[in-house]
Amino acid sequence: MPKISIIIRCYNEEEHIGRLLSGILQQEMKDFEIVVVDSGSTDATLAIASRYPIKIVSIKKEDFSFGYSLNVGCEAAAGEFFVIVSAHVYPIHHDWLDNLLTPFTDERVGLVYGKQRGNETTKYSEHQVFTKWFPDQSSTNQGHPFCNNANATVRRGLWERFRYDESLTGLEDLAFAKQLLGAGYKIAYQSNAEVIHVHNESSNALYNRYRREAIALKEILPHERFGFYDFLHMYTKNVFSDACKAAREFIFWRNINEIAVFRFMQFLGTYRGYVQHGSVSRQLKEKFYYPGETQLMKRDVSAQRQARPVIDYAELEGHDVDKNH
Repeated sequence: MPKISIIIRCYNEEEHIGRLLSGILQQEMKDFEIVVVDSGSTDATLAIASRYPIKIVSIKKEDFSFGYSLNVGCEAAAGEFFVIVSAHVYPIHHDWLDNLLTPFTDERVGLVYGKQRGNETTKYSEHQVFTKWFPDQSSTNQGHPFCNNANATVRRGLWERFRYDESLTGLEDLAFAKQLLGAGYKIAYQSNAEVIHVHNESSNALYNRYRREAIALKEILPHERFGFYDFLHMYTKNVFSDACKAAREFIFWRNINEIAVFRFMQFLGTYRGYVQHGSVSRQLKEKFYYPGETQLMKRDVSAQRQARPVIDYAELEGHDVDKNH
């Protein structure tokens, strides 16, 4: 039995999955297996992934939900811990896996999640979201259920006890963490377990992401409300905050239009998700889960990240994807 099983959900990730798998194989920790859960990729994703020592599990595209694909991956995994990562992230440092596992020396820690950052092509407001959600300070017992399955680790035994909610349109990680806290377990955050999270969404895809997450949040936290006043208030507040920060950095005019569009789609999607009534149709799920393709983003390693040796992805830069496999 390997100590950890790394579970990767993917769909048409030919531009990203090679970088992630290369980064995993360059980790100092070697006691792991890799399980890739593919939901019907039609590009070269599986051809690229097959060049690495992995186990591939396939599910039907129409059966996909975030919780279902994770449960399928966990069922196929053998590790004591499950490391869950998105196919469009990649680690920065060689000790990423070690740092994700460190808090589990406390047997009451049930889940650990790590820092996420963007790169030089990430939208300005998305950078602010990453900074707010994933601060530079770690926490061994954060006291609330926020976490993110783009970069997280859970105990196998707790997954077997609770499993992921397959009916949610998103935020299956938050729902799982809420159960852990209710059972008396701790949620830990590791700022030194950092990945680059590649988000290059269109405005419609951004809107869909926040809309489906709001629909899920209503089910997880039914007492929460987000009305039209909240939409206006949060939009105005965040545009003003982002614009002020951009002005202090002397990049206001370069980013103001992008800031306005990003925050509008973010909070309009949240508002529309909260006013959504009835069950989510198959057509809407298709729109939520498969909104379009993303483009390859180049890596960005800040001076702060270079304080520790960083993984060298140079061999993958500019590599042409063979789409004929």
